[in-house]
Amino acid sequence: MRSSHIGALIAALLASCPAWAGERWVASWGSAQMIPLDENALPAARASDVTLRQVVRLSVGGKRLRVRFSNAFGTAPLVIGAAYLGRQAAPGGVALVKGSSHSLSFAGQRSITIPAGAEIYSDPISMAVAPGGDLAVSLYLPTAPAVQTGHPGSRATSFLIAGNRAADDAPAGAEPSPRWWALADIEVEAPDDSAAVVAIGDSITDGYGVKPDTHGRWTDAFAARLRADPATRGIGVVNAGIGGNRILLDGSGPNLIARFDRDVIARSGVRWAILLEGTNDLGMLTRDAPATPAAHAAIVTQLIQAYSQVAARAHAHGIKLIGGTITPFGGNEYYHPGPALEAARQAVNHFIRTSGQFDAVIDFDKILRDPARPNRLNPAYDSGDHLHPSMAGYRAMGQAVPLALFKKH
Repeated sequence: MRSSHIGALIAALLASCPAWAGERWVASWGSAQMIPLDENALPAARASDVTLRQVVRLSVGGKRLRVRFSNAFGTAPLVIGAAYLGRQAAPGGVALVKGSSHSLSFAGQRSITIPAGAEIYSDPISMAVAPGGDLAVSLYLPTAPAVQTGHPGSRATSFLIAGNRAADDAPAGAEPSPRWWALADIEVEAPDDSAAVVAIGDSITDGYGVKPDTHGRWTDAFAARLRADPATRGIGVVNAGIGGNRILLDGSGPNLIARFDRDVIARSGVRWAILLEGTNDLGMLTRDAPATPAAHAAIVTQLIQAYSQVAARAHAHGIKLIGGTITPFGGNEYYHPGPALEAARQAVNHFIRTSGQFDAVIDFDKILRDPARPNRLNPAYDSGDHLHPSMAGYRAMGQAVPLALFKKH
């Protein structure tokens, strides 16, 4: 073949592949996956021949999308019989904007079987979405696995509908549920200078106390600020919080060390991670009975080792790790924190602030604590349980993240 013909062929290939021409895939929304137990699993009456319509809010916009579906914790294959993506017509509602629904495919096919333990991408679709837009992902499941994968703390209203209604704009008989199932990420194809930041943590990041469809988590406030600034508008935010999660041990979801690769490193376009976790590791030490001085010293050592491991994993993949100091929980009746546990929290926070393991530090402790009683939340930011922030507290956290950390990347 003549060199001129080869050059023309290469030019044609480049023109047909936007990702080669200054575009890249970036996570615009995502959630941390776990096994939904008890009331968080699909109800028996909706475990087969069911459509799941699940609504998410994107952070960064783009002209092409793809969706990542998850059967990470399934012990049997998950069959997706049909999948559609459309624009939600009104907040909290099941209806879509008429004519906005797009069928998803998988290597050109309308259905796919996801092996146990696996995650898969849909084929990309052309669908322009604005930053902050709400999308509905509709899945038809002929039969759901007995062991499911999902995220209970959606803070958004999903809908369960009998039969295959994935393509319907306004299906009848929709049953609301504040959970997500089998839905890991939505990615957008965005300019090459776009990127994503993952916030990984426990219930404070997951948004305990935030009402569905109000978008009141600290990560929502942070994402809104990124969108409002032209210098950071191309940065996506993924919330990988799990309520009750711990760094060292499984409990509510897999421990952070076990899930960090899947929830941070495996996501497209991630350049930063904000780590805010450790409250439940400390609190569980004294939940049922006082702990010995040796046990308090041991948990501090173990948490420091864990933070160092997470930093090494992030840096090995070119991801900057931003540490968040553990917020006060003095007075909490569930964990019964005393002076020894407060001393352990202060020791861990000292490491976060001064060790140099983190590329930057956000002092959430300083932001939320009561100046008069530093072991407690400021009453203006306390939800009432002396552990979780109020809506004002979440807003203060989101406002406190320095945008300058993300303006030069």
